[in-house]
Amino acid sequence: MREGAPNFDDRIFQRISELELIARKDVKRVYTSTPIIRALEEMAHSYRSLVVVKAGDYFAGLLTTMRVVDYLGGGELFRIVETRHNFNVFSALSREPVETIMEANPVIAFIDEDVRAVLTKMVTYGAGIVPIVSRDWRVVGVVTEHDFVKYLAGAVSIGLKARDVMSSPVVTVREDQTLKEAMETMVKYGFRRVPVVTEDGVVTGILTAVDVVRGFGTHKLLERAVSGDIREVLSTPIVDLMVTDLATAHEDEELSSVVNTMLSRNVSSVLVVDNDGVLKGIITERDVLYAILAPK
Repeated sequence: MREGAPNFDDRIFQRISELELIARKDVKRVYTSTPIIRALEEMAHSYRSLVVVKAGDYFAGLLTTMRVVDYLGGGELFRIVETRHNFNVFSALSREPVETIMEANPVIAFIDEDVRAVLTKMVTYGAGIVPIVSRDWRVVGVVTEHDFVKYLAGAVSIGLKARDVMSSPVVTVREDQTLKEAMETMVKYGFRRVPVVTEDGVVTGILTAVDVVRGFGTHKLLERAVSGDIREVLSTPIVDLMVTDLATAHEDEELSSVVNTMLSRNVSSVLVVDNDGVLKGIITERDVLYAILAPK
């Protein structure tokens, strides 16, 4: 992960005049009192995050897929499931409100801030989504890394290759590991996705935080909790949940082609592999934004 405020190329901002041109207004909201299971059912419909509000539509926080992964087995929030609900997944999901696990102080932007300020916050703090609020803290919209990549895709510099912007080495998990081990890896390194590889490094799938949330939100994973104990779910083999229809690219592929793959497949990352399928790197939406906004 890159750190520090980027030195943006000023020419890029000629393409964007106002934040309102990019901010999406169709914000999916849940209340602080909403049971977690209801929020996950909403997120299962391809929402990577939910804006959490109080009465009057005042901003309260953000529920991200990573907070869910943390709570359901990946990190410190899992202690709540262990101690307050005695590992009972149904109690932990139906009796606990969103407020318990939401991010109460996420990166936000005010509607009258300029685009440079918003992008600087997003890239500097590694925020995949930024809620847009009015000065009285009512929710106005959201802007995501995906929104910016889609809007700025035409600004990708000619000649940039996948190898020039990919992140490498890549944190991975093995095919023989469990869902809990994969979730712990995500939380430990702060990555929303982990490629799944064989002992020889050949990539066979990918598991994302969205996949985890969708598994719980659609109740498919809950079917494994015969006794109600979440540990029955967390022992699920990764291969049972990972996605095998992968978006991939080669090191010498043009970055513009990689971005087209990302947008056409509606994915947030593309795996870079060699001719034998061995994983060489990964290109995320954040990597693309850096390549566009702060070219070397």
